[in-house]
Amino acid sequence: MNDDQVDVVLPCLDEAGALPGVLAALPERYRAIVVDNGSTDGSAEIAAGLGAKVVHEPRRGYGAAVHTGLEAATADVVCFADADGSLDLAELPMLVRGLADADLAVGRRVPSGPGVWPWHARAGNALISSLLRHKGLPVRDIAPLRAVRRRALLDLGVTDRAFGYPLELLVKARRAGWRVTEFDVSYGERAKGTKSKVSGSLRGTLRAARDFGRVLSR
Repeated sequence: MNDDQVDVVLPCLDEAGALPGVLAALPERYRAIVVDNGSTDGSAEIAAGLGAKVVHEPRRGYGAAVHTGLEAATADVVCFADADGSLDLAELPMLVRGLADADLAVGRRVPSGPGVWPWHARAGNALISSLLRHKGLPVRDIAPLRAVRRRALLDLGVTDRAFGYPLELLVKARRAGWRVTEFDVSYGERAKGTKSKVSGSLRGTLRAARDFGRVLSR
């Protein structure tokens, strides 16, 4: 798979402290689309100043931001990543090349050290992943790093606009008979001054669990 002209969607809510490093790590010919989801710390202005395409999604929610970024993308292949600095975007070409033999390439987070991935978030992820494997989907993470063909993802019709988006994507991919491949990717500490909307608090993790449960009950 040629990795020219790849769009990278970065949902963003108050990630001013992370954006310079995140955008600097993008490989050549990978274009950042920063989807500002109501930041109050100047994230949108910082991203624009660093050359990223910035779009705004006033509806709060991870899935809402992701879908808006997908619609704004124009490349045939689109990647998705968190904008908090915890992921190494230099690894994106590995996932894009994986699309030569798959319909969806995802990253399995490998923590760089103890404490990077809070126990409550890791345990919840392991449980959901095990359920997916039981259904025949060979994944061990609810992937925050993904590569996919834009048109195929739009046609898949993912409707969740909250934390359940990545899980619904995997569930619908399985139902559609997609070939899914998973790569180990590094997972480090978030940039200083930012906070995870999921694993950063027990409340966030519980909200994600609620959204995941809603997807699995459909």
